[in-house]
Amino acid sequence: MKPGIITELPGPKSKELLALKERYVARGYGNASAMFAARAEGALVQDLDGNVFLDFAGGLGILNTGHCPSEVVQALKNQLDQYLHTGHIFLMESYVQLAARLAEITPGPCAKKVLMINSGAEAVENAVKIARKYTQRTGVIALECGFHGRTYMAMTLTSKVKPYKAAFSPLCPEVYRTYSAYCYRCPFKATYPGCGMHCLESLERLFVAECTPENIAAIIVEPVQGEGGFVVLPQEFLVGLKQICERYGIVFIADEIQTGFARTGRMFACEHFGLEPDLMAMAKSLGAGLPIAAVVGKAEIVDAPEKSEVGSTFGGSPLGCVAGLAVIDKIQKEDLVTRAQKIGAVMQARLREMQERYSLIGDVRGLGAMVAIELVKDRQTREPAAEETSQIISTCYQKGLTVLKAGLYDNVIRFLVPLVISEEDLNRGLNILEESLDFVTKSV
Repeated sequence: MKPGIITELPGPKSKELLALKERYVARGYGNASAMFAARAEGALVQDLDGNVFLDFAGGLGILNTGHCPSEVVQALKNQLDQYLHTGHIFLMESYVQLAARLAEITPGPCAKKVLMINSGAEAVENAVKIARKYTQRTGVIALECGFHGRTYMAMTLTSKVKPYKAAFSPLCPEVYRTYSAYCYRCPFKATYPGCGMHCLESLERLFVAECTPENIAAIIVEPVQGEGGFVVLPQEFLVGLKQICERYGIVFIADEIQTGFARTGRMFACEHFGLEPDLMAMAKSLGAGLPIAAVVGKAEIVDAPEKSEVGSTFGGSPLGCVAGLAVIDKIQKEDLVTRAQKIGAVMQARLREMQERYSLIGDVRGLGAMVAIELVKDRQTREPAAEETSQIISTCYQKGLTVLKAGLYDNVIRFLVPLVISEEDLNRGLNILEESLDFVTKSV
């Protein structure tokens, strides 16, 4: 496949299916585009009308190893010839093998155990359950700008109100929120570094004003806040959170659902900060598109629930588990951790060049190949440029590049480029982005 647009978008075949979708599919099911996929490979997606897109969205982070990696496809074919599932009546070899691999590659020397489930939100839900059972406490603390899913506990932990939480009350009780270290938009009007970490100090204030630490079971945090706009949390902040958890006997949960599996230039983002979480929630790129997720953590904590108190019918399915094993093998064999570092360096350098030419770009940030730009109407006031962000994304699609929106104010464009992308396609996509920036900048 070669990238290129040959019809209007959406094309006639996609338009025909859109009418069927409008008639039969729930309105709340969201899509980033109006095109229907026909096939995909590596960093390319072809729609039903023959248009081929460069994928800088990476399936919202599920495709670090690219579309349809041959190793995963072969592992799935082999499993299909054996059995699909036993409903956990019989033990499954791939479940145990994947658990062992995950315990081996996650940070920290302590003994670990693993629970396999279906999705990121389910991993978050189970991490909270495990932490509550282990501590015999009920409260949970989450951060502003955090996103943890759309099931009820995960939705409650999520920071953004619209479109995720509005009109779905009542939410889960005993969830408290504290400030994130969103340095570009510091609520204390301070400048990092040398800011005194007032955002961290506010957590101690929360313990006085809202809840006692003796009632807090867990704090959950994304090392790089994904939906919140790829906010890279400073090391002092994350280490400080962990120290507070240790001081009060609170379980530290790292949500590595979007940051995991080589995305940030390490297997897991926590490694950048020297952190060993008590529990880790992971999903997305673990299965290369197959539904598989896990909670990995210190054995004594993961073992707190009794038999059958955690788990799900399809959790840790054989297809998901063999996909996960093949993904880990591919990341290690092809050194995609180093590849993510190189992709991130290329992207940040090019985006900073664009920032010099276009005042619309207020901030360029990221960790490894988890990169974003925040768009503003004015660099002094930092007023969010949400409308312009949507226009740039739409223009990118028309030119054959898929990108994603993020941020509390819908003014961040985030990039989750498959780590198997070629240099040629990486630069081609960045060229399309620059053309789209130029077009929108001149039209506003």
